[in-house]
Amino acid sequence: MHKIWVALCLFLFLFSNLFAQAPEKKTSSEIYHDIQKLNFLGSALFIAAHPDDENTRLISYLSNQVKARTAYLSMTRGDGGQNLIGPELKELLGVLRTQELLAARRVDGGEQLFTRAVDFGYSKHPDETFDIWEKEAVLGDVVRAIRQFQPDIVINRFDHRTPGRTHGHHTGSAILGVEAFDMAGRKDAFPDQLTNMAPWQPKRLFFNTSWWFYGSREKFEKADKSNLFSVDIGVYYPHLGLSNNEIAAMASSQHLCQGFGRLSQRGSTQEYLELLKGDRPSQENLFEGIDTSWSRLEDGKAIGNILEGVEREFDFANPSKHLPQLMEAYGLLQQVKSEHWKKIKSKELQDIIAAIGGLYLEASAQVPYSNPGNTVKLGIEVVSRSNAPVVVKGITVVEKNRLENPIQLKDNEKFESEWDVTIPTSMAYTSPYWLNEEGSLGLFKVNDPSLIGKPETPRALKAVFELDIHGQSISFARDIVHRYSEPDKGELYRPFEILPEATAHFSNDVLIFPSDEPITVPVTIVAHANEIKGEVLLCHDKGWKVENDGQSFSIEKKGDQKTLTFTLYPPKNESEAYISPIIKINGQEISKEMIQIAYDHVPIQTVLRNAEAKVVRLNIKRLGEHIGYIQGAGDKIPESLEQLGYQVHIIDPTAINGKNLSRFDAVVMGIRAYNVVDDLKFKQPFLLDYVKNGGTLLVQYNTASRWRAQFEGIAPYPLTISRDRVTNEEAPVKIIAQGHEVVNQPNKIYETDFDGWIQERGLYFPNKWDTHFTPILSMHDQGESAKKGSLLVAPYGKGHYIYTGLSFFRELPAGVPGAYKLFTNLLSLGKQEVPNNNPIKG
Repeated sequence: MHKIWVALCLFLFLFSNLFAQAPEKKTSSEIYHDIQKLNFLGSALFIAAHPDDENTRLISYLSNQVKARTAYLSMTRGDGGQNLIGPELKELLGVLRTQELLAARRVDGGEQLFTRAVDFGYSKHPDETFDIWEKEAVLGDVVRAIRQFQPDIVINRFDHRTPGRTHGHHTGSAILGVEAFDMAGRKDAFPDQLTNMAPWQPKRLFFNTSWWFYGSREKFEKADKSNLFSVDIGVYYPHLGLSNNEIAAMASSQHLCQGFGRLSQRGSTQEYLELLKGDRPSQENLFEGIDTSWSRLEDGKAIGNILEGVEREFDFANPSKHLPQLMEAYGLLQQVKSEHWKKIKSKELQDIIAAIGGLYLEASAQVPYSNPGNTVKLGIEVVSRSNAPVVVKGITVVEKNRLENPIQLKDNEKFESEWDVTIPTSMAYTSPYWLNEEGSLGLFKVNDPSLIGKPETPRALKAVFELDIHGQSISFARDIVHRYSEPDKGELYRPFEILPEATAHFSNDVLIFPSDEPITVPVTIVAHANEIKGEVLLCHDKGWKVENDGQSFSIEKKGDQKTLTFTLYPPKNESEAYISPIIKINGQEISKEMIQIAYDHVPIQTVLRNAEAKVVRLNIKRLGEHIGYIQGAGDKIPESLEQLGYQVHIIDPTAINGKNLSRFDAVVMGIRAYNVVDDLKFKQPFLLDYVKNGGTLLVQYNTASRWRAQFEGIAPYPLTISRDRVTNEEAPVKIIAQGHEVVNQPNKIYETDFDGWIQERGLYFPNKWDTHFTPILSMHDQGESAKKGSLLVAPYGKGHYIYTGLSFFRELPAGVPGAYKLFTNLLSLGKQEVPNNNPIKG
């Protein structure tokens, strides 16, 4: 389990606990802030494309200064990006980034929504984006979000009028925002949605512009801003002890896997908005002309009179004195006709009542997970830390009231109990809902429309506490959690999971067969229940053979695991296929693997996905034996190289000196190593000396925008990194250095070896280089000029220096045959086929 300690701030006011499962414990100032928001009946929806695209400054301003209910609608979950803090990529990275967005919203006070669109990687034009996203489906999701959230104002982060100038996902999100703004209020648009929701027409649509859209700060300073609205988002909140900019910085710093940790800011700061649709408000009030008081509701005036009085007379020393008025308002709220506002404000008011009454309501399982049909022991804790008359009338878990008799709570005296609860056999396993079915390249498949837009799967197991406070009934729902402690961290919370009795996984997602010799394939069975017995079958395609394809197993204790080995024979010729284990237990078949994503800044995430591995039979040769690897931002290339028989040695950058590199046949720099490893600025001379003395140094891509000035000398000759990239993984590739060793030895490389690549060809290619470099390949996206900087090779002294922006970090873990052949040729550069008689240990 890999973890990052997040040291942000000891006072996160509204957002006092970074772990989503921990109960909130609010101060009087925080409760007062919530009451102010309770008395504002207006909503704003911010629209962009990816995690980290949101403007946390504006979201926080709208939520905490204006007091509007504010949400961020992200088109994607960021599946196509990179990960600076761990190994998760693709759909697992999307799960992590989803949780980082939720962590950011817990800080800035917003809510989080999504469409089903997949982040398939960089796109240069919205036309390409829409082709892959299946535009009509994603447009329907944006319309659905507007109809469900019912925003008064909508704000696009990007400009819909500039296709081709920025990421196609960015412009695409703005185009969808503009189109959905008009369509959400029409009955003839996506009528299938109107069975459980009504059309909704927002009042105004804005574009949140900035200097970036003008090309530079200087140009923006000189631009005519008479048609722009400006708001000072640098306001200070005295009762919170923080400025809006400080909150925004803490929120954006939750995007740790993208390296967005940053310093907080203070002081007056202007944010600019351009009105695209709707009537023009004044500069001071984006909600001008929209009734945002309780009078907005036909039957809301009496509620407003009570709650606005509580706000005016709020007693910070003894906030529980307001419980009678709050309970009276809650009773009236249950009678309002607007189901939309009743649901929203009832939840807000419930949270305030619980906080103001010092209510602590918890149902904690003794174990972190269990299985359908099994019984789990729950610890129940109820305490009221006020002198208000509170009666616990019932506690319901799995549709059964577990409380025999009502309980009168006394001030600060807690009620505790332990119950055995049987989990229904029909209860679904815990996993992100958008990953339960196989989707397309650009769209997740979600069979249940009620889940579309939700940030995560609602927890199936809850406890509902029915209370009577001052003679008024009120219910509080709490997710079942697992509360525990660790000696070095103290009290912790994690979600309670529903898992199958067992899961299986391979040690590698891809298995490479460089010859027709069989390979022993280990399959690890993990028990999630006690005393399980069963059989494991290894399924495979025709042409592949398994010597012992059915094996029995037994595991006594949950949490334990057992590894079975199967002998897999590949075909004689090159082939790509998949293998998968099927676990048979008591007539049930399970073919899932479980993956946990664990970092300190987000709750533990459990992902269940189909257990399978890609098997690739390759006719491939390699030269050399020992590869040194300097890790960068995180990739799985070392594991991929070991599949070919290389011995890969992870190099500690701090230990590099003038002698200890010579033992390696080649040294490989992990992706973005020069962006993220500070010590390399001291070690670069040793690396270049290694090349000069006969070594091969293979440098993978680094980003130009986050370049460290100390690393201008990463190559032995001048080399300029650009933002050039080829995003179409099917873009034609030409070999322009046909006679070069890297495309001829030890494996002949053909242009067909670029078939089957995933997500992209490559990124951040150099666009200028010294004449010592030989460009090997030429490629380009449609309508663009040829890009020749994807793979550059230069002799230096007795060795070779290689720089490549090709996305090997995606292709090798995906088992792309041509990528393996080319990468092996790069490592073999300058070598001859000789036996290795000098093994390296360690």
